[in-house]
Amino acid sequence: MKVRKNLQELMEELKTDDNLKDNIVHWHTIDEKPAVTVPLPDIHTSLERALERRGIKELYTHQETAYEYARKKHDFVAVTPTASGKTLCYNLPVLQGIMEEPNARALYLFPTKALAQDQKSEINELIEEAGLNINSYTYDGDTPANIRQKVRKAGHIVITNPDMLHSAILPHHTKWVSLFENLRYIIIDELHIYRGVFGSHTANVIRRLRRICHYYGSDPVFIATSATIANPVELGEKLTGKKMLLVDNNGAPTGKKHFVFYNPPIVNKPLNIRKSAALESRAIAGLLLKNRIQTIVFARSRVRVEILLTYLQELVKHKLGPKAIRGYRGGYLPIERREIERGLRSGEIYGVVSTNALELGVDIGRLQVCIMNGYPGTIASAWQQAGRAGRRQGESLVIMVASSNPLDQYIIQHPDYFFNNSPETARINPDNLIIMVDHLKCAAYELPFQKGEKFGGAETEDMLEYLEEEKILHRQGEKWYWMNDAFPATNISLRSASQENVVIIDTSDIANVKVIGEMDTFSAMTLLHEEAIYLHQGTQYQVEKLDWEEKKAFVREVDVDYYTDANLAVSLSVLEMDKERRINVAEAGYGDVSVRAMATIFKKIKFETHENIGSGPIYLPEEELHTNAAWISPGHSWTQLSQQRVEEGLVGTAEALRHIIPVFVMCDPADVHVVPQVKADHNEKPTIFFYDRYPGGIGLSEKIYENLENVLAEARQIVESCPCASGCPSCIGTETSLSTAKADAVHLLSLLSHQTERGGKPCQ
Repeated sequence: MKVRKNLQELMEELKTDDNLKDNIVHWHTIDEKPAVTVPLPDIHTSLERALERRGIKELYTHQETAYEYARKKHDFVAVTPTASGKTLCYNLPVLQGIMEEPNARALYLFPTKALAQDQKSEINELIEEAGLNINSYTYDGDTPANIRQKVRKAGHIVITNPDMLHSAILPHHTKWVSLFENLRYIIIDELHIYRGVFGSHTANVIRRLRRICHYYGSDPVFIATSATIANPVELGEKLTGKKMLLVDNNGAPTGKKHFVFYNPPIVNKPLNIRKSAALESRAIAGLLLKNRIQTIVFARSRVRVEILLTYLQELVKHKLGPKAIRGYRGGYLPIERREIERGLRSGEIYGVVSTNALELGVDIGRLQVCIMNGYPGTIASAWQQAGRAGRRQGESLVIMVASSNPLDQYIIQHPDYFFNNSPETARINPDNLIIMVDHLKCAAYELPFQKGEKFGGAETEDMLEYLEEEKILHRQGEKWYWMNDAFPATNISLRSASQENVVIIDTSDIANVKVIGEMDTFSAMTLLHEEAIYLHQGTQYQVEKLDWEEKKAFVREVDVDYYTDANLAVSLSVLEMDKERRINVAEAGYGDVSVRAMATIFKKIKFETHENIGSGPIYLPEEELHTNAAWISPGHSWTQLSQQRVEEGLVGTAEALRHIIPVFVMCDPADVHVVPQVKADHNEKPTIFFYDRYPGGIGLSEKIYENLENVLAEARQIVESCPCASGCPSCIGTETSLSTAKADAVHLLSLLSHQTERGGKPCQ
């Protein structure tokens, strides 16, 4: 019988195995840290006994600080690593508060239903063990109608999500009087999720929530918890409109963690394409699972989850059995997800392949190894995933396996950037005019606006007068009233900044046709055209029909090994310049722009290799978007090159910049578009624009404007250090007919970032 190896022996094998060791580009070890604890505070005896029965006889330092702040009615955000006991930071003061004041209420906001269900189980177990007469309920789309009245009248703790608060609770606040009159605590878990458009909308939902609380005479304390981001207090304050304190004195113990950067070998030197990250992840995970080392593999999409799962089940089915390795993603039924979570905690399941659905704080017990199939997109997200291994103080191993993607290659080759930089800044813009006007309508429906009343600190009179002119509000004396039959929240999605959205309808099952989402029209041009592959909660759908007039996209579930990427013919004009400055020989600016765009053709791009395997035309009308943009134009020396070289150099530079931007702005790569123009309207110079793809902008391009020097320098580093000869998918893209395109991009980036080139100037 073959003897199984432990984790230490397998780590040694990684360092010595000829097929693996040369691909390890960096091995980083984080030493273990003992717990820092303090005695339990003066809490109710039954609560103290319940904690002790769960093995909690002391609090970590951050839990004690959080408890003291909450008791003193300070608003705060707690920022500590995964599995450090953040839940107790709010459950303890909330339960103690309700025991002292039986009419007190608390509202818990979670970004996903799965997380809300997990936390409901957690708090209900504690309530049960303490024998407390406290009612805790979830209130979401799945809550049966007969239970809803009970939740409204008798729920001490109401657990919900921002979408439900926006569309089902605030518009019907008169049914929730006992909640709003007695609301003492509002909990916002996973604060870092509330960024970009979703965060900007949620900030306005919270403005409405506070307005209603004020009407009913309550002023609740806000408690937020977050993974590590660069600006937790700033984000917390923008989201809630209140001054917040920071709790970051983490007292939780951590085991020794090994963080390994693994770069698959190159299989195509001219194109600099590496061996599939999925195949390398399979090989490493297979080695660990055969030795019954509990392992989680994170993949970026539903397709990759299913492919890796099939690979691994096939690899170890005779050793462990098919049920020992499971998949976990958004499309699974709740009962199936709960079963997988239990199996991981009990040790019956050795491996799980997941999308980022398991990145959030769902309790899955102790795992020894985390494998990331590709860089998750942000440093914060990578640390969240890494935190899923070694959750209970044991030694753990994290392996990040890079793909050929430029962002993956940048991170894997710059470990110092990853380990020494603070995670990204989360940006929101609650005062985005389009988003705020939508929520002013909702707020006016909920309660009339008084003359001079502010909305989260923003002046409202001009907007209220505009809504009055549009016959949406009616003014009577010093107040504005809603004057429509329907309530506006039903037509406003928290996930989009556009007022007119395309509804996405799943027709996979003819007996159960259902709406699965919506998207703003500008994004729909490139993501929902006919034959597009649309991803929803990790599932792939193909767009069968796009009814542009009716704003409906009909999709069907498919399983294909490619994604689609559409070309936009974009013309962009500067409406107003708000800021300008010089960077070396270049002119940089920031301001309002008009973007006119028409989707022209789409390409089918094969996963992993990024090969173009087909294309087709798109027949859609031109759309116009008013938003914010940053831009940069090089000096005249650049324009002395031929027209073709200027164009190819600009396109290559824009491609490199597009890939590096998510590193500097905590956003999805699709949130910012990068557009090169050989001759911009406003200055008649070659210009690269970076624009927010949401109407009115959400602050992303302004962040780029502030960080242009760093963005340019890093883009240059990506292109210059790429081993390809004249351009490839890992630097400036492959669609170039000029052998000088890569050199021209390096030259342009050198001019823009004020750096001298190594090895002479290739662009003479």
